[in-house]
Amino acid sequence: MDFTPTQEQAAAHELAARIFGDLSTHERLAAAGTGTDTELWKALCAAGLIEAVEETGLLGLVLLLEEQGRRTAQVPFAVSCVYGLLAVDRHGSPEQRTRLLPALRDGTAVATGAFPGRGAVRADGDGRLTGTVPWVPWLRDATHVLVPDADRTLWLVRVMDAETATVETTAPWAAGRLLLDGTRGERLGDDGPEDGRGRGGVDGDGASVGDRGAYRDEGSSGSSGSSGSSGPPGAYEDMLAAARIAFAGLQAGVCAGSLALAVAHTSVREQFGRPLATKQAVQLRAADAYMDTEAIRVTAYEAAWRYDEGLPCGTHALTAGWWASEAGKRVVHTGQHLHGGVGADIGHPVHRHFLWGRQLDAYLGPGAQLLDELGRLLAKEDAA
Repeated sequence: MDFTPTQEQAAAHELAARIFGDLSTHERLAAAGTGTDTELWKALCAAGLIEAVEETGLLGLVLLLEEQGRRTAQVPFAVSCVYGLLAVDRHGSPEQRTRLLPALRDGTAVATGAFPGRGAVRADGDGRLTGTVPWVPWLRDATHVLVPDADRTLWLVRVMDAETATVETTAPWAAGRLLLDGTRGERLGDDGPEDGRGRGGVDGDGASVGDRGAYRDEGSSGSSGSSGSSGPPGAYEDMLAAARIAFAGLQAGVCAGSLALAVAHTSVREQFGRPLATKQAVQLRAADAYMDTEAIRVTAYEAAWRYDEGLPCGTHALTAGWWASEAGKRVVHTGQHLHGGVGADIGHPVHRHFLWGRQLDAYLGPGAQLLDELGRLLAKEDAA
């Protein structure tokens, strides 16, 4: 495998770093609160960075999301690229791609994903969806929501056709609750798959990949649906893997940003006439955080590379998700701890990294459950 970015990926990464660095400042983040920075979103769209994901692939998206995470930039970049652009491009019918992709590319349409515990949303024969998803990221800004039903069929729901209740919290991501009560959805790939897009990234028949059906268990009673899908084969598992990889890349950036703030602080903060950074205990904590951050990054890179190459990547996506969940929260706790009392100030930049790190940990799912899912998948592969 080769993680060296292509010229297109490197150019997009450099442009993203510049835009996020210039616009996602502490002052602007404080002003945005839990909402979207509309000026930043327009700048990203105008620069063609959303559209570029179709060319740079998931690995290119991971590179861009690292820069978003490094700055904790308040834009729905990750969700719209994964649950909108990639989902429609890989699993939409030719008509759906022609109709939906232009607005997703230029940012006038924003997609997010409602991936609840499997069985929480059900579809009837007319494509009407029923169920509740208690936590959907960036719902306040979304025009479309990607919803999997109990049979793992993917549906696009227009937000204006559903009932939403936005949750106002001090946490980022403008999350809300999606209420589906006979809401009509549009089945992704309704005209049938054109060229088998998305099949390469699914391990085996996909029966174990994403068996929990969510990044975290919302307490649903489980599924009574079949293990198959009336949609394109493997579409649900393919998008679940892509989302896990993308959000792991976002977590790598969050951790890198938290560690950079801690290094800068301990290099100038003195105790007993010496910078904190010269103390061995501080150096060891920082070194552990650095190794954890690199583990998140390299596992996300490997999984994204395999995804782009059409290789089985379900186990690799779970591995990246586990590192992002378990190691991610260790790193952001270290970043806050190394700031001492300043780290407890909710107005300090490091606090945003702490919030994002913990929220990504919750969204990806508890490490123990991810390991359980990974173990069952590996056991199935060994048996085969």
